[in-house]
Amino acid sequence: SGLIGRSWAMVFAAGGFKVKLYDIAQQQLASALENIRKQMKELEESGFLKGALSAEQQLALISICTDLKAAVEGATFIQECTPENLELKRKIFGQLDLIVGDNVILSSSTSCLLPSKLFTGLKHVKQCIVSHPVNPPYFVPLVEIVPHPETDPSTTERTYALMKKIGQSPVKLNREIEGFVLNRLQYAVISEAWRLVGEGVISPTDLDLVMSDGLGMRYAFIGPLETMHLNAEGMANYCERYREGMRRVLNTFGPVPEFSGEIEQKINQAMSEKIPVIPKALDARRKWRDECLTGLAKLKTQMKSD
Repeated sequence: SGLIGRSWAMVFAAGGFKVKLYDIAQQQLASALENIRKQMKELEESGFLKGALSAEQQLALISICTDLKAAVEGATFIQECTPENLELKRKIFGQLDLIVGDNVILSSSTSCLLPSKLFTGLKHVKQCIVSHPVNPPYFVPLVEIVPHPETDPSTTERTYALMKKIGQSPVKLNREIEGFVLNRLQYAVISEAWRLVGEGVISPTDLDLVMSDGLGMRYAFIGPLETMHLNAEGMANYCERYREGMRRVLNTFGPVPEFSGEIEQKINQAMSEKIPVIPKALDARRKWRDECLTGLAKLKTQMKSD
């Protein structure tokens, strides 16, 4: 019932599904439910609440539970949201493996643990899959669906269909790979951003501006491959025009950074000056981020319908 679990609960309730939110601590659950109620009311007041149901109707679909067996009874889909710790996740899936039937889907929110490390050895391995959301999933719809080598194709298809039904944007990976796809792309950008700041080419705040007011503007609507296609007379023409330049630039990229030392201190100082590392400041900036994402999501929906 942490940040990701709460957000998932809201997403599933918005889709009209009954949700049981499980955690080991009753107080944590009560706090999570209160947080969900507050968020839903605010979203309803601002006109950004997802789904056809009112906030009260959606809240009525969410209940809390500290007993795992009771929590999963009658479930068709189980979304695990424990911290990013392999032993902890394996423990919870081991417990679930003993109490679920043959039709429920066991899904993990992990952002980087491979399905083969999470699910191997479980008797219900064919029903296991990773459904990696983007934080926060309520405002950013992408979900990476990553199968275990033994995952049944029907598990993938059912998960994909469910994610579509609740308004998310699922993508299917044909096989597992370290970092999946979103984080591999993200880490490539972070890596070069780190090098450019470290080499004194640009300041940390200006680097972020290159993304937010440059690349990010078009990437909010189209991906890098379609960008290439549209920035010339089609993909073949783009490659013909720019392949030599791209290869020349890419050959100048340095080694993978350590993400520590002087460069870390320099970037940390710049970010901390912009957003102090205190809960109040960070929470305020996250709230602003979520409002921006909500507005962008509304705009994207409007543009699709147009």
